[in-house]
Amino acid sequence: MTIPKPEPANGASIPLPGASLAFMPHWLETDQADALFSELRRAMPWEVHRIRMFGRRVDSPRLSCWMGEPEAVYRYSGADFVPHAWLPALRAIRERLRRELGVPFNSVLANLYRNGHDAMGWHSDDEPELGPRPVIASVSLGATRRFLLKHRKDKALKQAIELPHGSLLVMSGDTQRLYRHALPRTARPVGERINLTFRWIDPARRR
Repeated sequence: MTIPKPEPANGASIPLPGASLAFMPHWLETDQADALFSELRRAMPWEVHRIRMFGRRVDSPRLSCWMGEPEAVYRYSGADFVPHAWLPALRAIRERLRRELGVPFNSVLANLYRNGHDAMGWHSDDEPELGPRPVIASVSLGATRRFLLKHRKDKALKQAIELPHGSLLVMSGDTQRLYRHALPRTARPVGERINLTFRWIDPARRR
C-alpha cells in the first residue's frame, strides 16, 4: 500500500541529510502525558522479551509489550511477537496519530526503561513487514532520555535528540535505510521512561 508522507502540525523538522525527522516536544499536554504514563505503567502487560545477541538469546535490557491488531505479528531478533489487544488509552493515541499523520498505524511497541541501566542498542527499524520506507511515530513519556542517530556509512552524520515527557518524534522516508538509532545507558540518576513506537505492519510482507 502507499503511505503518504506525514506532515504533522506544529512539528519542527530536524535537518539530517537523507533522513526525514519531525519533532514535537510538547505533543501531549503535561496532564495528558502524566495520566497516560500512570495508566500504561499500571495496566500494560509488561514482559521481558528475549533477543538474539552475539549468537545467543538473552533478556532485553528493558520491559516491553507488543500491542495491535491481530494480524500485526512482528518478527524481531529471530522471534515472532503476537500482539496483545489494544488498551483503550493506546487506541485513542493511535487514532490521533492516524488523523494527524495520515498513516494507518496498526500496532505499537511499548518499552519501559526502569532506570539509566535500561537501554536500546544500535539498530534500524527495517524488518520486511514494515515496508521499504516505514513511518515510525515515537511518543515519549516520563524521564527525558537522549536518543542518538548515526549514518550507516558516513560516521560524521549523526544527531542527538533529548526526548522529553509528552514529546513525539516521527521518523519517515529513508531514515531507517540510511541511519541506525539507539537509546544509550546513562550513569545519571534518571526516572522511569515509557516509549511508544507506532508502526504499520503489512502481513503480506512477512517472511
